[in-house]
Amino acid sequence: MTRVAAVDCGTNSIRLLIADAHPETGELVQLDRRMTIVRLGQGVDRTGRLAPDALERTFAACREYAAAIEEHGAEHVRFVATSASRDAENRDEFVRGVLDILGVEPEVISGDQEAAFSFTGATKELTGRDDLARPYLVVDIGGGSTEFVVGAEGVSAARSVDIGCVRMTERHLVRDGAVTDPPTEAQIAAMRADIDAALDLAEKTVPLREARTLVGLAGSVTTVSAIAQDLPEYDSEAIHHSRVPLDRVREITTRLLASTHAERAAIPSMHPGRVDVIGAGALVLLAIMERTGATEVVVSEHDILDGIAWSIA
Repeated sequence: MTRVAAVDCGTNSIRLLIADAHPETGELVQLDRRMTIVRLGQGVDRTGRLAPDALERTFAACREYAAAIEEHGAEHVRFVATSASRDAENRDEFVRGVLDILGVEPEVISGDQEAAFSFTGATKELTGRDDLARPYLVVDIGGGSTEFVVGAEGVSAARSVDIGCVRMTERHLVRDGAVTDPPTEAQIAAMRADIDAALDLAEKTVPLREARTLVGLAGSVTTVSAIAQDLPEYDSEAIHHSRVPLDRVREITTRLLASTHAERAAIPSMHPGRVDVIGAGALVLLAIMERTGATEVVVSEHDILDGIAWSIA
């Protein structure tokens, strides 16, 4: 048994998993899992730099995570940084800050590495289920990018494209520094065209339509599942391995894109940090389902964090 701590720092959120890994049994026993919305990628698509206040929010979360890691006595720590820090000119400032706080240097991984971790985390416990046909298509809809991974026993093809929920919101739904509420039909059409172009790019590498089971990861997908189930609050157990039909995803996406900030914020399972970006995230999911012909998405709460933890073990 090895006690490990995995940190995943993305464009919208930073997350921590502390777990006991049992490589001989394939079991990962979770001790602590938490998520903080820090919006590290704020403005990166426009400026090419990490904003000072975004860095400070991220460092504040790192200090909390450092205390948790010390409390649990994790033997090994791995910190993985994804889309926003890959794109930023001043990512060295980010690296130095994390190293000072956590004592480990963040690994600014490639999209392909990100995809492999996501696939391992999402599918390791699906092995042997007769009701879920392989190959799987794992889609990880992040803040800055979306990863597509196809595989059965392991990864056979992967691609990362820049259609995350934060990036799409900032690129298409922000006018005069504020998110349009609700967005116009023209804004939605422009965003959908951007998403479809990125799917064309992904499909050059990944055979999206050959997969038999679509597995969806990250906050946009889990929030859609929570809304589909009318959960009175966010409930990881109810969300994990839930199945959301295409028609329900389309209905929820239409509703979110037609709603105001106040209406989205009033949804009981909505995290405050996702209120402004959930419409774009849901549209990415809907476009993927329509492109691949998936009749449902299997939602997983286990994702890149679990894959990072297994890579340490």
